[in-house]
Amino acid sequence: MVFVTAVNIRKFVLRAARLDDLVELGSLTPQAAAFLHASVRAGLNILVSGGTQAGKTTMLNCLAAAIPGSERVISAEEVFELRFPHPDWVPLQTRQAGLEGTGEIRLRDLVKETLRMRPSRVIVGEVRAEECLDLVLALNSGLPGMCTLHANSAREALVKMCTLPLLAGENIGSRFVVPTVASSVDLVVHLGLDHRGRRHVEEIVAVPGRTENDIIEVEPIFRRSDGELRRAQGMPPRTELYERHGIDVRRLLAVGAEQEA
Repeated sequence: MVFVTAVNIRKFVLRAARLDDLVELGSLTPQAAAFLHASVRAGLNILVSGGTQAGKTTMLNCLAAAIPGSERVISAEEVFELRFPHPDWVPLQTRQAGLEGTGEIRLRDLVKETLRMRPSRVIVGEVRAEECLDLVLALNSGLPGMCTLHANSAREALVKMCTLPLLAGENIGSRFVVPTVASSVDLVVHLGLDHRGRRHVEEIVAVPGRTENDIIEVEPIFRRSDGELRRAQGMPPRTELYERHGIDVRRLLAVGAEQEA
């Protein structure tokens, strides 16, 4: 009898630790970086989407670095990849079952466990399956959070966010999931690769919480056009959260539009 063991070694290279670093790398404009920084401080729920090697983990690291130091952050990942400076951060990692078939700790178990640890923020490295339901329920209850998701566009990311919770059981239907996701996710930051293999932000869209025929409406805030990330017409939801932190988001976005013009 021959046993074959496959070993996959993935090395994560951290080239950017903050949003300003992404600006220097050309992945993000100063105006978009300032908006994302303000959105993280305000406590908006952010979904980072993109294809393989698009820089989702790097973006999540940079967003997490903007979380105020007074907050308690709990993260859950399959493999430790998140690395951001924070004084009160508890990282959790999944575990595969042993040879006896016991001892497995699934990502869904970790997401549930984070809610028992008095978090101010919850970060999930990447949602792939039924753990998406538990994350959506946590975000819907008012707990700020962020995660990454494989998708080809911001709209497809929201569609996938509505599909993954259906894996949790037959009693979960789209009639419940779609409006719950629409009211839970505030921003989608979609990343892409250009023809030279350089990573950049393709679009930042707001999710105002409205749905029609099981389709979640979105409003583009920044959109890449002619190779440049430009200000669009959309506005972020829950502007009262910005005001609570002393941030005039309308002025912030207006200044960005004036500078680009």
